[in-house]
Amino acid sequence: MARMIKGMSKAAKKPAANLPAAVPQPASAYFIEENHDRTERHTLSVLVDNEPGVLARVIGLFSGRGYNIESLTVSETEHAARLSRITIVTTGTPMVLTQIRHQLERLVPVHSVTDLTATGRPLERELALVKVAGRGQERVEALQLAGAYEATVVDATTSHFVFQVTGSTTKVDEFVAVMMPLGLIEICRTGVAAIARGPLPGASA
Repeated sequence: MARMIKGMSKAAKKPAANLPAAVPQPASAYFIEENHDRTERHTLSVLVDNEPGVLARVIGLFSGRGYNIESLTVSETEHAARLSRITIVTTGTPMVLTQIRHQLERLVPVHSVTDLTATGRPLERELALVKVAGRGQERVEALQLAGAYEATVVDATTSHFVFQVTGSTTKVDEFVAVMMPLGLIEICRTGVAAIARGPLPGASA
């Protein structure tokens, strides 16, 4: 009896010859590969005809496709040629940014699209008017901080200041942040104006 049990034990340890191998579970038909592309912030310079409806068409391209606009400025730059320059700060993955540029280039009123961020570190400036309520010690502190950020007083009463500050978006953000606890009332920002470095449009130095 003991020999029989020992024989059965050895037989149990042997793999079954006719059993099929384990089959891996099939992948889901709805599996979508995750996109790990990082989001980037780029500044685009768009040269367009200075005529009614052009800005609406450019903005419509962004809103219709769900593209984000962080900042937008527009002004006539060449009066004789009736051309305007639209400066757009937008964010997206490299693929989305390429799509934005190509779709802008296909618009009829658009003469050129330059990705200033891609061509090199552009010169970017923004102007902001910041109204701050200032009395007593907070008034003195607001003036001292304004001096540190090279902000100028463009309007003042006994109860408030209006500061004008220019510089990069980061500088303007920091100035607004330090004025917040001192009685920040209102902010008006122009948005980013940018130009490429170097002697030629789109060239980097």
